[in-house]
Amino acid sequence: MNATVSTLPGSPRLVLGSTSPYRQDLLKRLGLPFEVRAPGVDEAALAEERPDALACRLAWAKAHAVVAAYPHDDVVVIGSDQVADLEGRALGKPGDHAGATAQLRAMRGRTVRFHTAVTVCRPASAFSETVLETVDVDFRPLSDEEIESYLQREQPYDCAGSAKVEALGITLLSRVTSHDPTALIGLPLIAVCRLLRAAGLDPLATA
Repeated sequence: MNATVSTLPGSPRLVLGSTSPYRQDLLKRLGLPFEVRAPGVDEAALAEERPDALACRLAWAKAHAVVAAYPHDDVVVIGSDQVADLEGRALGKPGDHAGATAQLRAMRGRTVRFHTAVTVCRPASAFSETVLETVDVDFRPLSDEEIESYLQREQPYDCAGSAKVEALGITLLSRVTSHDPTALIGLPLIAVCRLLRAAGLDPLATA
């Protein structure tokens, strides 16, 4: 997928290294024109890799993989990744109904940490920085019937941890502890704005 939007005169091209519709919707909130490019990065964890380290490594890898596709252009690239952490065990996207059922049964009545990492880089100014935002999510002691009802209605098979909290997934939870409410959806916009300003692309100055 490669969606191109016209950029503002004299400004670098903003590229989101992700085909996630959730991250695209979040980035649209800033009102900046941007392109979308699939990073094509293997998301498998390394041996004994911690969930937070995995999120940071993949965010960096996605951003820099996309940068390589623009060798002669002034671009600001955003790469991001989210990993659900259940007591040190990484939970990725469930993929199907059985995987989501198993994840939610494992998480019920427990606290899950959602690590969302974002990397912003601009090769023209040698800028590259990665930020990690962690959200603690307390799941209710869900019954099998509640899990099945939720999955039949939501089908969150492309979401890490199987909980789409911006929609019906909020009913699964008893508490969310976060510095940035957008981090749990997949792109921590407070951190993104800070990194974009550091890279020379201020959403307010260019709006």
